[in-house]
Amino acid sequence: MESGEKIYNTMNNAGVISLVTGIILIVTGLVLGVMAIVNGAVLLAGKKRVLF
Repeated sequence: MESGEKIYNTMNNAGVISLVTGIILIVTGLVLGVMAIVNGAVLLAGKKRVLF
């Protein structure tokens, strides 16, 4: 295998890994954001039942 082919394959693999990592981070961020919003809404709705 020539040096140019190795560089081409390495760049291709790095690009694919970067894309996959980016997609995973976007999905994880959206899921965590939605969970935080839902949790906050539940807490705000539940504060009416707290008696001091």
